Amino acid sequence: MIKKMFALSTVLSGILLISGCSQKKEASDINMTSQTRDVFAMDTFMNMKAYGQNADIALSEAEKRILQLEEELSVTNETSDIWKIDHSDGKLVEVSDDTAIIINKAIEMGDRTGGALDITLYPVLKEWGFTTGDHKIPGEQTLKRLLENVDYSKVNIDGDTVSLPEDVEIDLGALAKGYTGDEIMKSMAGNGISSAIVSLGGNVQALGTKPDGSNWKVAVRDPFAPDTDMCIIEIADKAVITSGNYERYFTADDGSVYWHILDPADGYPADNGLVSVTVIGDCGLDCDALSTALFVAGYDGARKLLKSDPSFDLILVSDDHRIYYTEGIADCFTNISSMEAEVISLD
Repeated sequence: MIKKMFALSTVLSGILLISGCSQKKEASDINMTSQTRDVFAMDTFMNMKAYGQNADIALSEAEKRILQLEEELSVTNETSDIWKIDHSDGKLVEVSDDTAIIINKAIEMGDRTGGALDITLYPVLKEWGFTTGDHKIPGEQTLKRLLENVDYSKVNIDGDTVSLPEDVEIDLGALAKGYTGDEIMKSMAGNGISSAIVSLGGNVQALGTKPDGSNWKVAVRDPFAPDTDMCIIEIADKAVITSGNYERYFTADDGSVYWHILDPADGYPADNGLVSVTVIGDCGLDCDALSTALFVAGYDGARKLLKSDPSFDLILVSDDHRIYYTEGIADCFTNISSMEAEVISLD
């Protein structure tokens, strides 16, 4: 499936706290002891920061959990669940609980988004060269042939056993880091940590608030100028995950730009008016899946899903340089770009 590339960074100082978003704790209630840990896994650099007496223990356990999930979910590691599924020739494969949870979520999100998220798109992504760096524009007949096997409903899962028809392959890259963030938060909380923040290749997820009781500040990059930030969102106990067209792409000989987020309907880069989708919510797994699916679905598709399920918040950037955000984050959203920003109307 689509491997996410995110452009998010945490901003821990230099931005004034927006009124109404948090209350500071008394200094006597704050344990300011902090530890950080850098990890390279899932083909990306990760950073974790935790506060508290058990911070170092919590970070060590979180690192072990990350490496365990990488082992289970890698599409290229021959010992992983995903490699075994993709090379099973239609046979049943027993998988870990983690893999089963993510596959079930992928199927659920495929249903919820009308197929905008499809974990069986992996062979098409490979054909474009986004997994190898050998970029090319697939021929029409090649795409047509590959798309015949793109259908997430063909994934058979029963408990912890999975099977695929021959010529169908999956990749959980569109969900893996979101799930990993959730698992890190569980590990932190289990070690008595109440204040932590992680960046997993750009996926940002926070446990609680900062030690002083104020919200974490997360900067979302400007898709038209990826070296700069376009807005600040303040969060506590939330994940902030972005999908954009500006990090993994190539320019063809004719000057056309092709990016890695593909539309399962035709196998081409999704081009439905959005260049960036940021999802803010309680569950990293959901946010990860939705950020890809809603990029494919476009503004109207995102708005439609919001009307039926307002449990998450969004920041959308359109290809005509406009920012749209949900009312739920209006008090904790600061536009620092030259683009106009407005609340998404659900009327």
